[in-house]
Amino acid sequence: MKIPQISIQQLLEAGVHLGHKTLRWNPKMKKYIFGKKDSIHIIDLTQTLELAQIALEKVYQTISGNGKILFISTKKQASDAIAELGKSTGQYYVNYRWLGGMLTNWGTISNSIKKLQKITKDLSSENRGFTKKELLKMSAQRDKLERSLGGISEMKKTPDLVFIIDTNYESLAIKESIKLGIPIIAVLDTNSNPDGIDFPIPGNDDARRSIDLYCNLIKSTIIEANKNIKQNVNEEITDSKKIDVNKNKIDTQKNKSLN
Repeated sequence: MKIPQISIQQLLEAGVHLGHKTLRWNPKMKKYIFGKKDSIHIIDLTQTLELAQIALEKVYQTISGNGKILFISTKKQASDAIAELGKSTGQYYVNYRWLGGMLTNWGTISNSIKKLQKITKDLSSENRGFTKKELLKMSAQRDKLERSLGGISEMKKTPDLVFIIDTNYESLAIKESIKLGIPIIAVLDTNSNPDGIDFPIPGNDDARRSIDLYCNLIKSTIIEANKNIKQNVNEEITDSKKIDVNKNKIDTQKNKSLN
């Protein structure tokens, strides 16, 4: 298993250690807090380092097993990074708004996705036969649905793993994931609730540099896992060819001995 190596220095440079003001803390995060400075809680980066490695191992295992990951963060600071992460790795993402039932009421969400696909198809058709007013209305509908559902439009079943930035923003997504037994990786700031998170990563969930670091680490891990899949496939093909060659040799020898 080859996953990216992280250093304390990288975490420090990205501001991962900077929590919220001490007045805004969640006491459940106490075990992840190193101390405080200028009324700001400082996150224990030795724990972040260890737990991030465990979380990345889970990402690697999921992708290596042909699993799919859903990336979730609808907060402004992270929405673009989450969308880019999903698109660049071929995984799913929700970065605009979490609609209730996105996981637990998949039938209704599927119908909305089908609606999005139909509108997109109608708008791209050459012989559309719609009035200008109808086209404008359809375009507005498509854009609205695309913002909410575009990142999961190819999702056929519930994901094998979810990754969340800011558990306070995404509490509904967490509840739905827990209900369905989907493992959760989440970045936990000092004001977060760690309950129900299977793979916590204590760290700043507001700074762009921190968010970019998390996303880049996951992206690199997925790339390595995909390389491993290709390598295994190539090895299987090679082994299969060797078996065929050996079988042919045996058959040839049998034919010679019979003759």
